[in-house]
Amino acid sequence: MGKSSDKHDGEASDVTVKTDEVLHDKTELIKHRDDEKPNELSNSGKILTSLAAGGIAGGIAKSVIAPLDRSKIFFQTNETRNYRFRYAIRWLKHGYRTEGLLSLWRGNTATLARIVPYSAINFMSFEQYKKLLKVEQAGTPGYHRFVAGSLAGSTGQLLTYPLDRARAVMAVTPGKQYRNLAVVFCNIFKEEGFFGLYRGLTPTLLGVIPYAGTSFWTYETLKAYAVRRKGGDATHPMLPSPLERLGAGAVAGLIGQTASYPLDIVRRRMQTGLQLGKGNKYRTVWGTLLTVYRNEGIYRGWYKGLSMNLIKGPIAVSIAYTVNDYVRLALHWFFGHQER
Repeated sequence: MGKSSDKHDGEASDVTVKTDEVLHDKTELIKHRDDEKPNELSNSGKILTSLAAGGIAGGIAKSVIAPLDRSKIFFQTNETRNYRFRYAIRWLKHGYRTEGLLSLWRGNTATLARIVPYSAINFMSFEQYKKLLKVEQAGTPGYHRFVAGSLAGSTGQLLTYPLDRARAVMAVTPGKQYRNLAVVFCNIFKEEGFFGLYRGLTPTLLGVIPYAGTSFWTYETLKAYAVRRKGGDATHPMLPSPLERLGAGAVAGLIGQTASYPLDIVRRRMQTGLQLGKGNKYRTVWGTLLTVYRNEGIYRGWYKGLSMNLIKGPIAVSIAYTVNDYVRLALHWFFGHQER
């Protein structure tokens, strides 16, 4: 009996020792893996990488569609010319023949001066508002993503609007009239005062709320769906695929542009009215909507140039969102942290 008891006690001791050794090994392995994990970026680091990625994405996207954008603005601000897509192409051909290829990008420097900081602030703000509203946490209502997008778009517009006004003025005036942004700013300030730089801000903000909210919500929702459909890990940097991201961005641009288009017409008329000799004809949002409706109707007035937007909008948004994703991923990888 005594020997049997001692034998069992020895076996129990051996099991206990082995269990302790296994637990120790597992603990060391977990520590080792934790040590190998890259350090997560601080919030300031995330802000800087989001700013850089957003600025690059916006600049590339706007440069690609700049000629189409210039053509759209010309017809949006012209009361007498009816819009047809073929007329827009004809106008671009005329500009190319009479003033050269680079004339199609006239005002693009002003566009980039606006869109790079706007896009940078827009994408950075969206990431910060997502964090603030806990969009990524389970159980958070889906509309929080829409709210984050709307707040991000509004923040970007408020901080960069004078550049948007200057760009619109340069797009509809002869090249010799305004040589650069500084001349545009000085002329607007001299003729209209400081608040002239913000002429058209109200319809811009009213338009950007549904546009940015819808665009961000649609893009992020479609991305999440693509990942779930493949049964993949949402944190994997290559999910969804580039083609799926471009597709999600195109749908987001299409829906967002259509939802806010009449306010885009109002914005352009208010921005360029004085420069085109219309005086104070376009002073308020409601007044401009009524004037356009009475003189040009709904389809040829409020939605003038929409077909061009349905082409360039999805192209621009899909490029901007996709480039932003991959540049941000690259910067996070470079600084030792990967995220979706």
